[in-house]
Amino acid sequence: MVYVSRKEHFNAAHKLTNPAWSREKNLEIFGPCANENWHGHNYDLIVTVKGDPDPETGFVIDLKKLSTLIRTSVIDQVDHKNLNLDVPFMQGKMASTENLAMEIWKILAPGIAKLSSRSTLHSIRLFETPRNYVEYFGE
Repeated sequence: MVYVSRKEHFNAAHKLTNPAWSREKNLEIFGPCANENWHGHNYDLIVTVKGDPDPETGFVIDLKKLSTLIRTSVIDQVDHKNLNLDVPFMQGKMASTENLAMEIWKILAPGIAKLSSRSTLHSIRLFETPRNYVEYFGE
């Protein structure tokens, strides 16, 4: 089994807020992430695919095709957008990095399966800051 990763980047704004809570409780729980005027991040997305290399190409997956899939299915939907307001697949969900990573998985897993019968999505690693990231394995 070989693991191949592709890294992409996007910028997006969001706000963490639970509408059932008071402004004070949102600030207590989410701190500055509950800023009424939003805040932004420079996200790094690492998509890891696993599989056995194709004997004819040596590839687990064609990385150019994987990059195109990530860009058209995810990056174009979120880059320079407000995750709470502008991104259809995040509507009605808390715009946390955890939820964003899980939604990205739901989008990419079927697309990767169509690109290569020899590989599957292994993980989504989503960096919100250089020191904070979420990793999701579809479990």
